[in-house]
Amino acid sequence: MPTPRTDLSTFASGLADRLPGTWTSTYHRHAAYRDQFPTAGQLWDVGHVQHVVGTYVLRHDAVLHGPKSQRLYICDRPQYPRQFVVAPLEPADDNIRPHHFGGVEEPNGIAVPNGPVRAAAHVIRRLLPRYEQALHEVRHNAADQPDPPHRPAPPQVDQVLTLTYYADGALGAPYASVPPDARVTLYAHGFQYHPDQAAFLLHSAYGEGGRALRVQAVAQKLATQGIGVNLRRHTAAGATSPPTTTARPASPSPSSASVAARHR
Repeated sequence: MPTPRTDLSTFASGLADRLPGTWTSTYHRHAAYRDQFPTAGQLWDVGHVQHVVGTYVLRHDAVLHGPKSQRLYICDRPQYPRQFVVAPLEPADDNIRPHHFGGVEEPNGIAVPNGPVRAAAHVIRRLLPRYEQALHEVRHNAADQPDPPHRPAPPQVDQVLTLTYYADGALGAPYASVPPDARVTLYAHGFQYHPDQAAFLLHSAYGEGGRALRVQAVAQKLATQGIGVNLRRHTAAGATSPPTTTARPASPSPSSASVAARHR
């Protein structure tokens, strides 16, 4: 296991002294590999610094504490003895919740030279403006929407239309089982009434993808009318399989259409 550099603590203190406002430095030694993650897990970075922390065993780190609860994480840059990496940490505020970070671009960290004077110039010019902007956006989100958004409840389903895939490849429903208010919608999406079979059927000429899209369109339209749609598959023994109830986006296959067709 590599020996930690001896200059990180001194560098962090020197950097803190050269940043605008009042900054303090806290240095940490890690007795075990796992000890680097409680702080590193708060990194506000999806780039280089996150890669360093996730790839290397870091025997120590430092955290700078600045104005308006700003915090900067500092650690070695492995294989670059004349550089360190500096990255923002996410705000430690109980009022800030995960949904407040939505739409906010990560400020990310940077590599800096191991001289505090030059490193401070890089941090002030390249890192702090992005960090302060991201903090402003997150705090604005927290004030504007304290609680996470909730999905509205689905409309009440008063009736149900069951469409069946039959063993001969036909797709449709017996006429008597179709709610009267659903018949126009079936016609509009390509279903035809076959008197000899007393059923509404969707022609196989549309192909599996075309039929899947039409089934989804029917389900979406009928949902606005309070009519749910189930899709069953007729088994060889003559029974029907249970309806699919998990909602997914439609894709050009009968099974995907079935899961998309259920709206409650």
